[in-house]
Amino acid sequence: MTETDELPLLLKHTFGYDAFRPFQREIIDASLAGRDVLALLPTGGGKSLCFQLPALTRSGLTVVVSPLIALMKDQVDALQASGVAATFLNSSLGADESRSRLRGLHRGEFKLLYAAPERLMLEGWPENLKKWNVQALAIDEAHCVSEWGHDFRPEYRQLAGLRESLPGVPVMALTATATERVRNDILGQLRLRDAAVFVASFNRPNLTYRVVPKDKPLKQILDFVSRRKGDSGIVYCASRSATERLAASLAARGLAAQPYHAGLAPEMRSRFQDEFLRDDTRIICATIAFGMGINKPNVRWVIHHDLPKNIEGYYQETGRAGRDGLPGDCLLLFSAGDVAKQMHFIEEIADERERGVARAQLRQMVHYAESSVCRRRDLLAYFSEAFPIGPCGACDNCLEPRETYDGTIVAQKFLSCLYRIRQASGFGVGLKHVTDVLIGDSTEKIGRWGHERLSTFGIGSELSRPEWAAVGRELMRLGHVSVGEGEYATLELTGEGLGVLKSRAPILLTKPMDTPVARRSARKEGDIACDEILFERLRTLRRKLADERGVPAYIVFGDATLRAMARYYPESAEAMTGIPGVGDKKRAEFGSLFAAEIASYLQSNSKIQF
Repeated sequence: MTETDELPLLLKHTFGYDAFRPFQREIIDASLAGRDVLALLPTGGGKSLCFQLPALTRSGLTVVVSPLIALMKDQVDALQASGVAATFLNSSLGADESRSRLRGLHRGEFKLLYAAPERLMLEGWPENLKKWNVQALAIDEAHCVSEWGHDFRPEYRQLAGLRESLPGVPVMALTATATERVRNDILGQLRLRDAAVFVASFNRPNLTYRVVPKDKPLKQILDFVSRRKGDSGIVYCASRSATERLAASLAARGLAAQPYHAGLAPEMRSRFQDEFLRDDTRIICATIAFGMGINKPNVRWVIHHDLPKNIEGYYQETGRAGRDGLPGDCLLLFSAGDVAKQMHFIEEIADERERGVARAQLRQMVHYAESSVCRRRDLLAYFSEAFPIGPCGACDNCLEPRETYDGTIVAQKFLSCLYRIRQASGFGVGLKHVTDVLIGDSTEKIGRWGHERLSTFGIGSELSRPEWAAVGRELMRLGHVSVGEGEYATLELTGEGLGVLKSRAPILLTKPMDTPVARRSARKEGDIACDEILFERLRTLRRKLADERGVPAYIVFGDATLRAMARYYPESAEAMTGIPGVGDKKRAEFGSLFAAEIASYLQSNSKIQF
């Protein structure tokens, strides 16, 4: 039997799946043919399987580069539970354990080794890699190699040196988020040769996106969580202190919540992480800057308490919800104050080029938050992907479209003011200065440049400064105004904007977001319909088995697997065949236990027909 013929059997018997997800088979085939690969698959799209499955067919070792200690342990635990010989080496291990694992590597006992990039650069490691018969190198979170990515890590750039240590070994670079600019940077920085490039859809159809004005955020979060009792979620905050304050406030109200950030002692962070994985802790309050690195499939919701710095980070963080394919909710609390805070942080960046990149990324994030169009369409457009259908039916702007109004007069005032400033002074100005002129504010700059003599000075007193700023940003989104990329982000009329100004064409604007009202959110379409009472009984059994083994609950079975059991009622281990996520090893270890629980349930309950 050839390697290729083995793949479906390995997929079924080791991982418990009958079919590949989009692009998985093509990526695996290209790697097994010896080609370098760049794979962009969305969070939850099955990236890990692309290097784990071919590793089982190879005679030697597959080295996986991962930036996060937590993620290494998590993936190795899951692989070992499926009967795969995998290990990791990082700073969390004691000296004796590290030596034991190194001896195992020298004896060829492992198929996969997870390690951080800096460890692979240590003295003596190139020689180790040569001795261990490395046959493939997988670089996870490959966007970290690019300064244009949302999580640049300089140590990733050293990985290209492994080409010299491992000539001829195929390299697979994987990421869940990368614009076209970042993709090209990955190809160049990692020296990928004639790489096969695969870009899957970035659409996560099981996620619902909402943006609401931040207004008493603790109450907003409590209202949101109270409608999702029993579900696990993550709240992202901008600072370490905010994560601790929020976690304490939630815990004081009876919710199982803990903080999670890089400043915590390693043993405390590890404990909070394990509690979250095992569902002892339901809510983790984490910093935006510190990646969770946790493959917890049943995270049902993600809240951004503070504004993310860029869309790539936001996409990746929301992508931690619904990795099991079941519905997930994503809520962003937005305020102008958060924009000002982010701008303050940006101005503290020493390198002018980095400041420019950060400003442009923040503007895109603010445009997304304030936009009245489909959130999914906006997100996909950022990654150069078109959304092929109409309203997505799973974002606030599609479910509850905001009111529009005839904004022709205010748009004409704004565009005319911008035109008059450029005409009188010969240079562009920023959004704040335009709003100062419109409301007639006598600032130092207005006096210095004589802008109080403009015909547009004070013609916009009917709106407040924040309202005029919102009008300006919407005119940017509509393409009537452009923003320069320099330090001061000056505004300019576009050709389209000048045409609208001269023709006085009608312009429809969207009313700003109202203060949110509590919304009830039921389970969404896409959830696996099942016997919910049986599902809860199976979750209880899963928790007991996971606790006995000291592993996260999903290592036993994911929610999607339990829901399938609670739909089809398999009453024997043999009947588990075809249930997604039930491989040979897991069926042998757990199948009879879950089948017995189902049979016991059916003694006093009838089956539901779906």
